[in-house]
Amino acid sequence: MELANYHALYHACYRQEEQRTHAYHYLQGLLNPEIVRKSAENIALATVGIEGVRPLQQFLGESPWCDQPLLTEHRRQVGLTLGSQDGVLILGGSDCPKQGSASVGVKRQYCGEVGKVANCQAGVYLGYSSGKGYTLLDRRLYLPEEWFTPAYAGKRYHSRVPVDLTFQTKNELAWAMVAETHQAGTLAATWVTMDEAFGKDSQLLDRIAQETAYAYFAEVPTDTHLWLTEPPTEVPVYSGRGRPPTKRQLTADAPAPQTVAQLAAALPSSAWSCHALHEGSKGFIVAHLARLRVVTIRDGLPGPACWLVLRRSTATPSEIRYFLTNAPGDCPLDTMTHICSRRWPIETMFEQAKQLLGLNEYETRTWFGWHHHMSLVILAFGFLARCQLLFKPDAPALTLPQIILLLKAVLPKPDFDPDYALHLLHYQQQRIARAKKSHYFKQKELLNELLFDTQ
Repeated sequence: MELANYHALYHACYRQEEQRTHAYHYLQGLLNPEIVRKSAENIALATVGIEGVRPLQQFLGESPWCDQPLLTEHRRQVGLTLGSQDGVLILGGSDCPKQGSASVGVKRQYCGEVGKVANCQAGVYLGYSSGKGYTLLDRRLYLPEEWFTPAYAGKRYHSRVPVDLTFQTKNELAWAMVAETHQAGTLAATWVTMDEAFGKDSQLLDRIAQETAYAYFAEVPTDTHLWLTEPPTEVPVYSGRGRPPTKRQLTADAPAPQTVAQLAAALPSSAWSCHALHEGSKGFIVAHLARLRVVTIRDGLPGPACWLVLRRSTATPSEIRYFLTNAPGDCPLDTMTHICSRRWPIETMFEQAKQLLGLNEYETRTWFGWHHHMSLVILAFGFLARCQLLFKPDAPALTLPQIILLLKAVLPKPDFDPDYALHLLHYQQQRIARAKKSHYFKQKELLNELLFDTQ
Protein backbone atom coordinates (compact mmCIF):
# COMPACT_ATOMS: atom_id res chain seq x y z
CA MET A 1 0.00 0.00 0.00
CA GLU A 2 1.22 3.50 -0.80
CA LEU A 3 0.83 4.67 2.82
CA ALA A 4 3.08 1.86 4.07
CA ASN A 5 5.71 2.77 1.47
CA TYR A 6 5.45 6.43 2.46
CA HIS A 7 5.78 5.61 6.16
CA ALA A 8 8.85 3.49 5.42
CA LEU A 9 10.66 6.62 4.21
CA TYR A 10 10.64 7.81 7.83
CA HIS A 11 11.59 4.56 9.59
CA ALA A 12 15.07 5.82 10.43
CA CYS A 13 13.54 8.82 12.25
CA TYR A 14 12.18 6.56 15.01
CA ARG A 15 14.48 4.92 17.51
CA GLN A 16 12.20 1.99 18.33
CA GLU A 17 9.99 -0.32 16.31
CA GLU A 18 7.15 0.36 18.73
CA GLN A 19 7.32 4.07 17.85
CA ARG A 20 7.15 3.25 14.14
CA THR A 21 4.05 1.12 14.72
CA HIS A 22 2.30 3.79 16.78
CA ALA A 23 3.13 6.47 14.22
CA TYR A 24 1.75 4.32 11.40
CA HIS A 25 -1.51 3.74 13.26
CA TYR A 26 -1.76 7.45 14.00
CA LEU A 27 -1.23 8.31 10.33
CA GLN A 28 -3.91 5.78 9.39
CA GLY A 29 -6.30 7.42 11.81
CA LEU A 30 -5.57 10.97 10.64
CA LEU A 31 -6.29 9.92 7.06
CA ASN A 32 -9.43 7.94 7.92
CA PRO A 33 -12.56 10.01 7.11
CA GLU A 34 -14.76 7.71 9.19
CA ILE A 35 -13.17 8.87 12.46
CA VAL A 36 -15.31 11.83 13.50
CA ARG A 37 -12.90 13.39 15.99
CA LYS A 38 -9.28 12.42 15.57
CA SER A 39 -8.03 12.17 19.14
CA ALA A 40 -5.50 9.50 20.07
CA GLU A 41 -8.26 7.50 21.78
CA ASN A 42 -10.59 7.51 18.77
CA ILE A 43 -7.72 6.70 16.41
CA ALA A 44 -6.65 3.74 18.56
CA LEU A 45 -10.20 2.41 18.79
CA ALA A 46 -10.56 2.57 15.00
CA THR A 47 -7.17 1.08 14.12
CA VAL A 48 -6.03 -1.36 16.83
CA GLY A 49 -8.83 -1.62 19.40
CA ILE A 50 -9.30 -0.84 23.09
CA GLU A 51 -5.96 -2.34 24.13
CA GLY A 52 -4.16 0.20 21.96
CA VAL A 53 -5.73 3.31 23.51
CA ARG A 54 -3.35 3.87 26.42
CA PRO A 55 -0.15 3.02 24.48
CA LEU A 56 -1.08 5.43 21.66
CA GLN A 57 -1.99 8.19 24.12
CA GLN A 58 1.34 7.71 25.87
CA PHE A 59 3.20 7.71 22.55
CA LEU A 60 1.57 10.99 21.57
CA GLY A 61 1.47 13.04 24.76
CA GLU A 62 3.91 11.58 27.30
CA SER A 63 6.79 9.89 25.50
CA PRO A 64 9.61 12.42 24.88
CA TRP A 65 10.62 11.01 21.49
CA CYS A 66 12.09 13.64 19.16
CA ASP A 67 9.97 14.46 16.14
CA GLN A 68 12.39 16.93 14.57
CA PRO A 69 14.02 14.24 12.38
CA LEU A 70 10.56 13.62 10.87
CA LEU A 71 10.25 17.23 9.77
CA THR A 72 13.83 17.28 8.47
CA GLU A 73 13.18 14.21 6.32
CA HIS A 74 9.76 15.54 5.32
CA ARG A 75 11.36 18.74 4.04
CA ARG A 76 13.80 16.65 2.01
CA GLN A 77 11.01 14.51 0.58
CA VAL A 78 9.03 17.62 -0.38
CA GLY A 79 12.13 18.84 -2.18
CA LEU A 80 12.26 15.60 -4.16
CA THR A 81 8.56 15.59 -5.09
CA LEU A 82 7.16 19.15 -5.09
CA GLY A 83 10.42 21.10 -5.15
CA SER A 84 10.77 23.73 -7.86
CA GLN A 85 12.99 26.77 -8.27
CA ASP A 86 9.89 28.97 -8.33
CA GLY A 87 8.77 27.44 -5.03
CA VAL A 88 7.27 29.68 -2.36
CA LEU A 89 7.62 29.38 1.41
CA ILE A 90 4.47 30.62 3.14
CA LEU A 91 4.24 31.84 6.73
CA GLY A 92 0.90 31.68 8.49
CA GLY A 93 -0.74 31.34 11.88
CA SER A 94 -3.53 29.04 13.00
CA ASP A 95 -5.13 29.02 16.45
CA CYS A 96 -7.13 26.39 18.29
CA PRO A 97 -9.83 27.39 20.83
CA LYS A 98 -9.50 25.53 24.13
CA GLN A 99 -11.60 25.07 27.25
CA GLY A 100 -9.83 25.46 30.58
CA SER A 101 -6.28 26.53 31.29
CA ALA A 102 -4.35 23.25 31.56
CA SER A 103 -3.21 22.90 27.93
CA VAL A 104 0.30 24.04 27.12
CA GLY A 105 0.46 27.68 25.95
CA VAL A 106 -3.25 28.33 26.39
CA LYS A 107 -4.25 31.91 27.17
CA ARG A 108 -6.91 34.47 26.38
CA GLN A 109 -5.50 36.00 23.21
CA TYR A 110 -6.66 36.85 19.71
CA CYS A 111 -7.91 33.67 18.05
CA GLY A 112 -8.07 33.74 14.27
CA GLU A 113 -10.47 30.79 14.14
CA VAL A 114 -13.21 32.68 15.99
CA GLY A 115 -12.10 36.20 14.98
CA LYS A 116 -11.86 37.63 18.51
CA VAL A 117 -10.01 37.31 21.81
CA ALA A 118 -10.64 33.84 23.21
CA ASN A 119 -9.04 31.08 25.24
CA CYS A 120 -6.79 29.34 22.71
CA GLN A 121 -3.43 27.93 21.69
CA ALA A 122 -1.59 29.76 18.92
CA GLY A 123 0.56 28.02 16.34
CA VAL A 124 2.92 29.41 13.71
CA TYR A 125 3.34 27.34 10.54
CA LEU A 126 5.45 27.21 7.42
CA GLY A 127 3.96 25.92 4.17
CA TYR A 128 5.35 25.33 0.69
CA SER A 129 3.77 25.82 -2.72
CA SER A 130 5.01 25.22 -6.25
CA GLY A 131 3.52 24.46 -9.63
CA LYS A 132 3.45 20.79 -8.57
CA GLY A 133 1.35 21.19 -5.42
CA TYR A 134 1.44 22.42 -1.84
CA THR A 135 1.93 21.07 1.67
CA LEU A 136 2.67 22.10 5.25
CA LEU A 137 6.35 22.03 6.20
CA ASP A 138 6.94 23.02 9.81
CA ARG A 139 5.24 24.22 13.00
CA ARG A 140 5.99 26.12 16.20
CA LEU A 141 3.82 26.51 19.31
CA TYR A 142 3.66 30.08 20.60
CA LEU A 143 4.03 30.34 24.38
CA PRO A 144 2.79 33.73 25.67
CA GLU A 145 5.35 35.70 27.66
CA GLU A 146 3.49 35.25 30.94
CA TRP A 147 4.04 31.50 30.62
CA PHE A 148 7.69 32.18 31.48
CA THR A 149 6.91 33.95 34.76
CA PRO A 150 7.25 32.24 38.18
CA ALA A 151 3.44 32.14 38.47
CA TYR A 152 3.36 29.64 35.58
CA ALA A 153 6.17 27.39 36.83
CA GLY A 154 3.69 24.70 37.84
CA LYS A 155 1.93 24.76 34.47
CA ARG A 156 5.25 24.59 32.62
CA TYR A 157 6.23 21.55 34.67
CA HIS A 158 2.95 19.67 34.25
CA SER A 159 2.76 20.38 30.51
CA ARG A 160 6.37 19.22 30.05
CA VAL A 161 7.73 22.49 28.63
CA PRO A 162 11.53 22.18 28.15
CA VAL A 163 13.33 23.84 31.07
CA ASP A 164 15.75 25.70 28.80
CA LEU A 165 13.04 27.21 26.59
CA THR A 166 12.92 31.03 26.43
CA PHE A 167 10.22 33.38 25.23
CA GLN A 168 10.01 34.00 21.50
CA THR A 169 7.54 36.16 19.61
CA LYS A 170 5.51 34.65 16.79
CA ASN A 171 7.72 36.45 14.27
CA GLU A 172 10.87 35.06 15.89
CA LEU A 173 9.37 31.58 15.62
CA ALA A 174 8.57 32.28 11.97
CA TRP A 175 12.13 33.39 11.29
CA ALA A 176 13.53 30.25 12.95
CA MET A 177 11.58 28.05 10.50
CA VAL A 178 12.63 30.09 7.46
CA ALA A 179 16.28 30.12 8.55
CA GLU A 180 16.27 26.37 9.23
CA THR A 181 14.78 25.64 5.80
CA HIS A 182 17.37 27.85 4.11
CA GLN A 183 20.29 26.32 6.02
CA ALA A 184 19.14 22.77 5.22
CA GLY A 185 19.35 23.46 1.48
CA THR A 186 17.15 20.47 0.59
CA LEU A 187 14.12 22.39 -0.72
CA ALA A 188 14.29 24.76 -3.69
CA ALA A 189 12.49 28.07 -3.15
CA THR A 190 12.84 31.66 -4.28
CA TRP A 191 10.16 33.50 -2.32
CA VAL A 192 8.81 33.87 1.22
CA THR A 193 5.25 35.16 1.44
CA MET A 194 3.31 36.19 4.55
CA ASP A 195 0.30 38.09 5.84
CA GLU A 196 0.53 41.51 7.49
CA ALA A 197 1.00 40.07 10.98
CA PHE A 198 4.48 39.07 9.82
CA GLY A 199 4.89 41.63 7.02
CA LYS A 200 4.71 44.63 9.34
CA ASP A 201 7.88 43.43 11.10
CA SER A 202 10.71 45.19 9.27
CA GLN A 203 13.30 43.24 11.27
CA LEU A 204 11.91 39.95 9.96
CA LEU A 205 11.91 41.28 6.38
CA ASP A 206 15.50 42.52 6.69
CA ARG A 207 16.69 39.19 8.07
CA ILE A 208 15.12 37.35 5.14
CA ALA A 209 16.73 39.79 2.70
CA GLN A 210 20.18 39.79 4.32
CA GLU A 211 20.60 36.26 5.70
CA THR A 212 18.91 34.07 3.07
CA ALA A 213 18.76 33.76 -0.69
CA TYR A 214 14.98 34.26 -0.64
CA ALA A 215 13.03 37.33 -1.73
CA TYR A 216 10.10 38.31 0.48
CA PHE A 217 6.62 39.23 -0.69
CA ALA A 218 4.87 40.50 2.41
CA GLU A 219 1.42 41.94 2.94
CA VAL A 220 1.57 45.13 5.03
CA PRO A 221 -1.04 47.21 6.90
CA THR A 222 -2.66 50.29 5.37
CA ASP A 223 -0.83 52.59 7.79
CA THR A 224 2.63 51.50 6.58
CA HIS A 225 4.67 54.64 5.79
CA LEU A 226 7.00 54.92 2.78
CA TRP A 227 8.79 57.49 0.63
CA LEU A 228 8.44 57.65 -3.15
CA THR A 229 12.04 58.86 -3.43
CA GLU A 230 14.90 58.70 -1.01
CA PRO A 231 14.77 61.81 1.22
CA PRO A 232 17.96 63.81 1.85
CA THR A 233 19.86 63.20 5.08
CA GLU A 234 22.80 64.89 6.71
CA VAL A 235 25.08 64.80 9.71
CA PRO A 236 24.30 67.97 11.69
CA VAL A 237 26.97 70.66 11.73
CA TYR A 238 29.14 70.51 14.85
CA SER A 239 28.19 73.28 17.22
CA GLY A 240 31.55 73.25 18.96
CA ARG A 241 30.17 71.89 22.22
CA GLY A 242 30.18 68.27 23.38
CA ARG A 243 30.89 65.35 21.09
CA PRO A 244 30.71 65.97 17.35
CA PRO A 245 27.53 64.46 15.86
CA THR A 246 27.99 61.30 13.80
CA LYS A 247 24.45 60.02 13.28
CA ARG A 248 22.68 61.04 10.12
CA GLN A 249 19.20 62.54 10.26
CA LEU A 250 16.64 63.88 7.81
CA THR A 251 17.23 67.39 6.55
CA ALA A 252 14.76 70.11 7.46
CA ASP A 253 13.28 70.17 3.96
CA ALA A 254 12.95 66.36 3.64
CA PRO A 255 9.45 65.31 2.51
CA ALA A 256 7.25 63.48 4.99
CA PRO A 257 6.61 59.78 4.29
CA GLN A 258 3.16 58.74 3.11
CA THR A 259 0.98 55.79 4.01
CA VAL A 260 0.39 53.11 1.42
CA ALA A 261 -3.28 54.12 1.42
CA GLN A 262 -2.29 57.70 0.50
CA LEU A 263 -0.04 56.43 -2.27
CA ALA A 264 -2.88 54.30 -3.64
CA ALA A 265 -5.32 57.23 -3.61
CA ALA A 266 -2.89 59.33 -5.66
CA LEU A 267 -2.44 56.74 -8.42
CA PRO A 268 -3.98 57.56 -11.80
CA SER A 269 -6.33 55.02 -13.37
CA SER A 270 -3.68 54.27 -15.98
CA ALA A 271 -1.41 52.83 -13.29
CA TRP A 272 -3.74 49.88 -12.76
CA SER A 273 -3.89 46.79 -14.98
CA CYS A 274 -6.24 43.82 -14.91
CA HIS A 275 -4.87 40.34 -14.08
CA ALA A 276 -6.22 36.84 -13.43
CA LEU A 277 -5.03 35.38 -10.14
CA HIS A 278 -5.30 31.70 -9.31
CA GLU A 279 -6.24 31.01 -5.70
CA GLY A 280 -6.74 27.29 -5.28
CA SER A 281 -10.31 26.09 -4.95
CA LYS A 282 -11.72 29.50 -5.88
CA GLY A 283 -10.28 29.21 -9.37
CA PHE A 284 -9.24 32.28 -11.29
CA ILE A 285 -10.11 35.58 -9.66
CA VAL A 286 -9.72 38.85 -11.52
CA ALA A 287 -8.05 41.78 -9.76
CA HIS A 288 -6.42 45.09 -10.65
CA LEU A 289 -2.74 45.47 -9.82
CA ALA A 290 -0.37 48.42 -9.67
CA ARG A 291 3.16 48.84 -8.38
CA LEU A 292 5.48 51.63 -7.28
CA ARG A 293 9.16 51.80 -6.52
CA VAL A 294 9.41 53.04 -2.93
CA VAL A 295 11.88 53.64 -0.09
CA THR A 296 11.20 51.99 3.25
CA ILE A 297 11.77 53.50 6.70
CA ARG A 298 14.26 52.16 9.19
CA ASP A 299 14.59 53.98 12.54
CA GLY A 300 13.19 57.14 10.99
CA LEU A 301 15.73 57.14 8.15
CA PRO A 302 15.67 55.82 4.56
CA GLY A 303 15.89 52.04 4.40
CA PRO A 304 16.12 49.60 1.49
CA ALA A 305 14.38 50.39 -1.80
CA CYS A 306 11.48 48.02 -2.49
CA TRP A 307 8.48 47.49 -4.68
CA LEU A 308 5.04 48.34 -3.34
CA VAL A 309 2.49 46.12 -5.05
CA LEU A 310 -1.18 47.07 -4.77
CA ARG A 311 -4.02 44.64 -5.41
CA ARG A 312 -7.52 46.08 -5.84
CA SER A 313 -10.71 44.05 -5.90
CA THR A 314 -12.75 44.40 -9.09
CA ALA A 315 -15.99 43.82 -7.18
CA THR A 316 -15.14 46.31 -4.40
CA PRO A 317 -12.64 48.90 -5.69
CA SER A 318 -12.19 50.40 -2.22
CA GLU A 319 -10.80 47.06 -1.04
CA ILE A 320 -7.03 47.21 -1.61
CA ARG A 321 -4.28 44.96 -0.29
CA TYR A 322 -0.71 46.15 -0.05
CA PHE A 323 2.49 44.13 -0.44
CA LEU A 324 6.17 44.98 -0.08
CA THR A 325 8.81 42.97 -1.90
CA ASN A 326 12.56 43.27 -2.18
CA ALA A 327 12.43 41.78 -5.68
CA PRO A 328 15.01 43.30 -8.06
CA GLY A 329 14.17 46.58 -9.77
CA ASP A 330 13.86 44.81 -13.12
CA CYS A 331 11.52 42.08 -11.82
CA PRO A 332 8.63 41.69 -14.33
CA LEU A 333 5.13 42.60 -13.20
CA ASP A 334 3.93 39.17 -14.39
CA THR A 335 6.19 37.52 -11.83
CA MET A 336 4.78 39.69 -9.05
CA THR A 337 1.27 38.96 -10.25
CA HIS A 338 2.01 35.24 -9.93
CA ILE A 339 3.52 35.56 -6.46
CA CYS A 340 0.72 37.87 -5.29
CA SER A 341 -1.67 34.93 -5.23
CA ARG A 342 0.76 32.39 -3.80
CA ARG A 343 0.22 33.20 -0.11
CA TRP A 344 -3.36 31.98 -0.20
CA PRO A 345 -2.58 28.22 -0.33
CA ILE A 346 -1.69 28.41 3.39
CA GLU A 347 -5.34 29.20 4.16
CA THR A 348 -6.38 26.21 2.04
CA MET A 349 -3.83 24.06 3.88
CA PHE A 350 -5.23 25.05 7.27
CA GLU A 351 -8.80 24.44 6.13
CA GLN A 352 -8.01 21.04 4.63
CA ALA A 353 -5.78 20.00 7.54
CA LYS A 354 -8.61 20.79 9.97
CA GLN A 355 -11.43 19.28 7.93
CA LEU A 356 -9.58 16.20 6.64
CA LEU A 357 -6.76 15.47 9.07
CA GLY A 358 -7.87 16.67 12.50
CA LEU A 359 -5.29 19.45 12.87
CA ASN A 360 -7.38 21.02 15.65
CA GLU A 361 -8.91 17.84 17.11
CA TYR A 362 -6.12 16.72 19.43
CA GLU A 363 -6.93 16.17 23.10
CA THR A 364 -3.42 16.18 24.50
CA ARG A 365 -2.29 18.97 26.81
CA THR A 366 1.47 18.59 26.86
CA TRP A 367 4.32 20.21 24.94
CA PHE A 368 5.25 16.81 23.50
CA GLY A 369 1.66 16.05 22.57
CA TRP A 370 1.08 19.26 20.62
CA HIS A 371 4.30 18.90 18.63
CA HIS A 372 3.90 15.16 18.01
CA HIS A 373 0.34 15.64 16.76
CA MET A 374 1.24 18.55 14.49
CA SER A 375 4.29 16.77 13.05
CA LEU A 376 2.22 13.70 12.17
CA VAL A 377 -0.53 15.89 10.68
CA ILE A 378 2.14 17.53 8.52
CA LEU A 379 3.34 14.09 7.39
CA ALA A 380 -0.25 13.06 6.62
CA PHE A 381 -0.69 16.22 4.56
CA GLY A 382 2.55 15.46 2.75
CA PHE A 383 1.20 12.00 1.92
CA LEU A 384 -1.93 13.51 0.33
CA ALA A 385 0.20 15.94 -1.71
CA ARG A 386 2.41 13.04 -2.78
CA CYS A 387 -0.63 10.99 -3.89
CA GLN A 388 -2.04 13.95 -5.79
CA LEU A 389 1.21 14.28 -7.71
CA LEU A 390 1.46 10.51 -8.25
CA PHE A 391 -2.03 10.23 -9.76
CA LYS A 392 -1.91 13.54 -11.61
CA PRO A 393 -1.07 12.04 -15.05
CA ASP A 394 -4.23 9.88 -14.93
CA ALA A 395 -6.44 12.27 -12.92
CA PRO A 396 -5.27 15.88 -13.43
CA ALA A 397 -8.21 17.32 -11.47
CA LEU A 398 -7.75 15.06 -8.44
CA THR A 399 -8.11 17.02 -5.19
CA LEU A 400 -6.93 16.25 -1.66
CA PRO A 401 -10.52 15.63 -0.39
CA GLN A 402 -11.02 13.15 -3.23
CA ILE A 403 -7.86 11.30 -2.18
CA ILE A 404 -9.36 10.99 1.30
CA LEU A 405 -12.44 9.38 -0.24
CA LEU A 406 -10.21 6.90 -2.07
CA LEU A 407 -8.43 6.07 1.18
CA LYS A 408 -11.78 5.36 2.82
CA ALA A 409 -12.18 2.37 0.51
CA VAL A 410 -8.73 0.88 1.08
CA LEU A 411 -7.75 1.64 4.70
CA PRO A 412 -8.06 -1.52 6.83
CA LYS A 413 -10.82 -1.67 9.42
CA PRO A 414 -10.72 -3.70 12.67
CA ASP A 415 -13.04 -6.67 12.95
CA PHE A 416 -15.86 -6.07 15.43
CA ASP A 417 -17.55 -9.29 16.59
CA PRO A 418 -20.47 -9.20 19.08
CA ASP A 419 -18.21 -9.88 22.08
CA TYR A 420 -15.88 -7.07 21.12
CA ALA A 421 -18.83 -4.73 20.54
CA LEU A 422 -20.00 -5.38 24.12
CA HIS A 423 -16.44 -4.92 25.36
CA LEU A 424 -16.27 -1.57 23.55
CA LEU A 425 -19.61 -0.49 25.03
CA HIS A 426 -18.39 -1.39 28.53
CA TYR A 427 -15.20 0.62 27.90
CA GLN A 428 -17.18 3.68 26.83
CA GLN A 429 -19.44 3.45 29.90
CA GLN A 430 -16.45 3.19 32.21
CA ARG A 431 -14.85 6.16 30.52
CA ILE A 432 -17.98 8.29 30.97
CA ALA A 433 -18.20 7.25 34.62
CA ARG A 434 -14.56 8.21 35.25
CA ALA A 435 -15.09 11.57 33.57
CA LYS A 436 -18.16 12.29 35.71
CA LYS A 437 -16.28 11.31 38.87
CA SER A 438 -13.34 13.54 37.96
CA HIS A 439 -15.68 16.44 37.21
CA TYR A 440 -17.48 15.91 40.53
CA PHE A 441 -14.26 16.05 42.55
CA LYS A 442 -13.09 19.18 40.73
CA GLN A 443 -16.40 20.89 41.45
CA LYS A 444 -16.20 19.79 45.08
CA GLU A 445 -12.67 21.20 45.44
CA LEU A 446 -13.77 24.49 43.90
CA LEU A 447 -16.77 24.70 46.24
CA ASN A 448 -14.55 24.01 49.28
CA GLU A 449 -12.19 26.78 48.20
CA LEU A 450 -15.07 29.25 47.84
CA LEU A 451 -16.46 28.32 51.26
CA PHE A 452 -13.01 28.67 52.85
CA ASP A 453 -12.54 32.13 51.28
CA THR A 454 -15.88 33.38 52.68
CA GLN A 455 -15.10 32.31 56.24
